[in-house]
Amino acid sequence: MPVTHPPPARPPDGAVDAPGPTGPTDAAVIERSRAEPELFSLIFDRYHARIHRYAAARLGMAAAEDITADTFLAAFDQRHRYDPAHPEARAWLYGIATRLISRHRRAEVRFYRAMRRAGRQDADPGHADRVVDRMAAAQLHPEVARGLARLSKDDRAALTLVAFARLSYAEAAVALGVPPGTVASRVNRARRKLRTALEALNDE
Repeated sequence: MPVTHPPPARPPDGAVDAPGPTGPTDAAVIERSRAEPELFSLIFDRYHARIHRYAAARLGMAAAEDITADTFLAAFDQRHRYDPAHPEARAWLYGIATRLISRHRRAEVRFYRAMRRAGRQDADPGHADRVVDRMAAAQLHPEVARGLARLSKDDRAALTLVAFARLSYAEAAVALGVPPGTVASRVNRARRKLRTALEALNDE
């Protein structure tokens, strides 16, 4: 059954598509959307592409559209509970997307295994470190893809929020509902495991 997107109506004249000094913050838009639901389309416009890229990086393009639509539908339904102390909504949205993706853990593991079978460049242990700075699923070394498949659900979620979604540790902590120190520990553990996997491959 197709998933319904949040109300597609455009924001009123004079609204700005991006948050910042000259435009309304996400928190302000969400607050107003409680009484004017059509305004939530501005949040959709601001973050749809980012959430879609994140979902595609974790589950592949085939599943990304449904995950993205479900994320914004859930966000729209939960907008009354949004914490206005957070001016930007991206950590909140990535948290919703991550929870939805976690329901497809087996599909995610299959996706990374498929990436590994596709094969890429020669193994490079440094690639596991660079993965935290700039990671795109289509560019993963096959052994890194295999390593991601072997990570625990929690470690993989923390790493991909930092690497795929480019969230700070503080933002990832909001998304996951854990302290920033826990995010740092999970990311460091994931990096270590990926690096070890590539080093072991080179020693063979």
